Amino acid sequence: MGIRGKLIAFVGILSLVAVAVIGAASYKFSTASAISEAKTKGEIIFNYIKSQRAFFKDEQRSIVLEIVEQDRFYPELMSGFVVTRGTWAKFKENMPGYLFKQATIDPLHKDNKADADELKIISKFQSDDKLKKQEGLISKDGGDYFYLATPIKVNAKGCLRCHGDPMDAPKDQIEIYGDTNGYNWKMDDTVAAFVVYIPISQAMAAARKSAASLLAIGAGTILIMLICIALFLNGAVVKPIMVLSSRTEEISLGKNLTEPIEHKSKDEIGMLAQAINRLRISMVKILSMTGKK
Repeated sequence: MGIRGKLIAFVGILSLVAVAVIGAASYKFSTASAISEAKTKGEIIFNYIKSQRAFFKDEQRSIVLEIVEQDRFYPELMSGFVVTRGTWAKFKENMPGYLFKQATIDPLHKDNKADADELKIISKFQSDDKLKKQEGLISKDGGDYFYLATPIKVNAKGCLRCHGDPMDAPKDQIEIYGDTNGYNWKMDDTVAAFVVYIPISQAMAAARKSAASLLAIGAGTILIMLICIALFLNGAVVKPIMVLSSRTEEISLGKNLTEPIEHKSKDEIGMLAQAINRLRISMVKILSMTGKK
C-alpha cells in the first residue's frame, strides 16, 4: 500500500472511530435526557396522587365514617384505593400512555393485583424498611417505561377496618368483594406499592434515530473528506514524488542530466526537488571533470 492509501486508511479509521464515539455519546446523552424528563414527570404525577390520597385520608375519610352507618360501605366515598384509582382513570383520559397502579400482594379489587415485576418491587420494600423509593427502566405491555414506586404500609387502624379480619369488615364490602382476598393485613406490614409508569418508548426511539442519523451524516462526511484528501494527495504529493523518483533514477543512470528539475512549491517536496537538482548539477560537474559527458 502506498503513502496515499496508508494515509487515507489511517484518517478514515480515526474518523470512523470519532464518529462512532460521538454517536454513542449522543445516544447516551439523549437517553439520559429522556429518562431525566420522565423522572420529573413521574415525580409531579406521584406528588399529586399522594397529595390527593393524603387529603382523602386526613380530611374526607373521617367525615364519611361519621355520616355512613357502620355496616354500610360505599367504595367511591370510603376506599382510598378506589378514590385514587378513579382519580387516575379521569387523569388518564387526557394523558394516554401513562400507567399507575396500586400494586397489591393480596387486593380486594383484582385490578390492583401486583404482577411479577411489581411483586419484586414490593419484596424489596419489605426487606428494607428504610427504602422509601425505587425507580428504574422496565418493559411492560410491549413498551418501555421509567417507573417510580413507593411502599404502602398499614399504618392506621382505619386500614384494618376494611382489611383486617373479614368478620369485622362492613357487610356491604363483603357483598361487593367477598371475604377471601384483601384481608388479614397486619399493622406496619408493607402490603402494596404505588407505581407510576412514564412511557419512554418514543423518546428512546428518537434517541436511536438521532444517533443513527448522526452516524450516517458522519460516514457521508468522512467519505467526501477521504475523496478530497485522495485528490489532494494525488496532485500535491504522490505525482510530484513519482516525478522526482523517476528523475532520480535517470540521474543514477546518467540520463537527461542537462534537464533541470523544477518544483515551484516551497514545502518539503520542493526542498527534495532542490536537493535532487543539486545532485544532478554535481553529477554533471563530476562527469565533466572526468571527461564522461
